[in-house]
Amino acid sequence: MSLARPWPYPRWLAHRGAGTLAPENTLAAFRVGAAHGWRGFECDVKLSQDGVLFLLHDSTLERTTSGCGTAGDHSWPALSQLDAGSWHSPRFAGEPLPTLAALSRWLRANGYALDLEIKPTPGTEEATGTAVALAVRSLWAGATVPPLLTSFAPEALRAAQRAAPELPRGLLLDTLGAGWEDLSAALDCAAVITNHALMDAALLARLHAAGRRALVYTVNEAARAQELLALGVDGIVSDAVDRFAPATA
Repeated sequence: MSLARPWPYPRWLAHRGAGTLAPENTLAAFRVGAAHGWRGFECDVKLSQDGVLFLLHDSTLERTTSGCGTAGDHSWPALSQLDAGSWHSPRFAGEPLPTLAALSRWLRANGYALDLEIKPTPGTEEATGTAVALAVRSLWAGATVPPLLTSFAPEALRAAQRAAPELPRGLLLDTLGAGWEDLSAALDCAAVITNHALMDAALLARLHAAGRRALVYTVNEAARAQELLALGVDGIVSDAVDRFAPATA
């Protein structure tokens, strides 16, 4: 196979909006990342108890919000009242959790690209994958560059594939376990996104030979970034939004 599929995404993707410079997965973080010249972003999305898609990384609320318990067990009216900024710094006190719909409006208005990681609450993989795919199809209708739907959860990607097969998918891998190549083929993934420590010339060649793009996370050191760029990786997810200058890449 060859890399025949179009790949309209920037090579550099700001992790959770702005890395560590602002509270992750908030609109404030995306604004900070954009202010540093980033045009592509990565974030996490999950499903509330009442079916609203919102941005959050963890299964639980304690680390990055004023709430407690499993995030997916709460309704959106309750989640929308949480403070998702004070944990980071006083400057961001009161910053709310954003919905995927709100993020979509901002991204589309500014022409930015998105790597959207599906982060299902355990046990909701199929429901979350389906909901994300259908929402992205609607929210990005007519967009030249739809989000790349990614996940560590194959069940979520499989559900997204069934619900909206036209949307590009990427399999996230922290290790290269048995069967990962067959899985990425079965999911018809446009990309595989690995821990950057796994990426080398041989793996990149295998991915490209299979017609898949090779992306890596989370690269924060300039020397490693240069190594990966020299290899020819297709995307780098980074927290270092104030140290790398991706505007032209």
